[in-house]
Amino acid sequence: MAKTLHEKIWQAHCVKTLGEAEDLIYIDMHLLHEINTPQAFDSLRAANRTVRRPDLTVATVDHNTPTSSIALLEGDELRSNQIDLLRDNSAEFGIPFHMLGEAGQGITHVIAPEQGLVLPGTTVVCCDSHTTTHGAFAALAFGIGTSQVEHVLATQTLRLQKFKSFRITVKNSLPAGVSAKDLALAIIRRIGTGGGIGHVIEYAGEAIHSLSMEARMTLCNMSVEGGASAGIIGVDDVTIDYLRKVYAAKGRPLTEEDVEGWRSFVSDPDAVFDKEIVIDAAALDESVTWGTNPSQSITFDESIPAVSDYEDASQQLAAERAFEYMDLQPGQTLRDLSINKVFVGSCTNGRIEDLRVVAGVLEGHKVHPDVHLLIVPGSVQVRDQAIREGLDEIFHAAGADFRPLPGCSLCCGLNEDQMKAGQRSVSTSNRNFEGRQGAGARTHIASPAVAAASAIIGRIARPSDLEAWGKAE
Repeated sequence: MAKTLHEKIWQAHCVKTLGEAEDLIYIDMHLLHEINTPQAFDSLRAANRTVRRPDLTVATVDHNTPTSSIALLEGDELRSNQIDLLRDNSAEFGIPFHMLGEAGQGITHVIAPEQGLVLPGTTVVCCDSHTTTHGAFAALAFGIGTSQVEHVLATQTLRLQKFKSFRITVKNSLPAGVSAKDLALAIIRRIGTGGGIGHVIEYAGEAIHSLSMEARMTLCNMSVEGGASAGIIGVDDVTIDYLRKVYAAKGRPLTEEDVEGWRSFVSDPDAVFDKEIVIDAAALDESVTWGTNPSQSITFDESIPAVSDYEDASQQLAAERAFEYMDLQPGQTLRDLSINKVFVGSCTNGRIEDLRVVAGVLEGHKVHPDVHLLIVPGSVQVRDQAIREGLDEIFHAAGADFRPLPGCSLCCGLNEDQMKAGQRSVSTSNRNFEGRQGAGARTHIASPAVAAASAIIGRIARPSDLEAWGKAE
């Protein structure tokens, strides 16, 4: 019987069928961070249990960590305790741990791929909704809750309800300047924040297979913003080439057996999906969110819609609330909006490819005097690579604030990187919910290129606006 990609992985990892809609699934890789893990370890001790596969578990600190100096942890009891607990728990149970600022540390969903921890056909979990990122490698990757963390630690398995399948085929090629972030926003705008609930979204089509692995990670990362349990992309030459480089960096060349096995992780040609839509990549443009959820986005050629433009009552209510919180009016355009902050980073766009794009836009320009451009690398490896390539010099010359320590930073606003009420940002992160970047902060999600151009001009803009702006100056 023909199977979708996620069905192949599910079947290969099914330890036991528990009911008509529930199975016990084996987990290949378990990622941990400092926020949601202490309770799980306490429960293990209380039950006198061990971690079943510490060799398939990796811990890092990222969410509530400083990005400018480790010294900021001094006197901060909450954050220091969270880090100390994860470090001590990892040591006690034999789990590899990456300390802030040390080699290998960074955002969970950035370090796992760059260290070769995510492979095609595997299952990956983490107590973080953006674990969907790793589906770019044809892995079944999804976020779990705190109680599930304990279950995986103790058994290396999970009780799971079966997912449905949703294929999104993106035909033709993306226009020049239109990124994976723009594609993600266009998809979420089309299906809504709940369109993928209970489904694994498989991305297919010419446009998808033209994306780099880092761009695919961005797209899969945003799958959860469309309500999906996971996002996934079948293996192709781009996947193999990326893994070949990762393996080479670790001193282990890929074998033909590796490659042959991984190439089987694609959906069968006649596989049947529960839902399907087709999107024309050629019709897409650069997009930015205007409201308070990722589905509320427009292009630079559009104006902010009116409440009456939405047919669904819940969308109308969401639009009304967004207008009030974001202090916007129907008919305004993106270029009408002045900004105070630009954030480049997060598990969505904190990789070296993203920083290269930002440097390419910034080079020869200065950040607007009314704007704070914060650039936070997704990992120590990304930071070091940026320095080797001289990107840090471009950032500093432009007046950007390039941080030395990797972490989630302003994406979730759990550390000192927060905005004040009423401030408006352009952010390369994944969520624009009320208060996400600070109480009363107003967030507009965009691509790295748009973020960089906006930082220069001082209002929401795209790179093509720079020429006219420069002449005006």
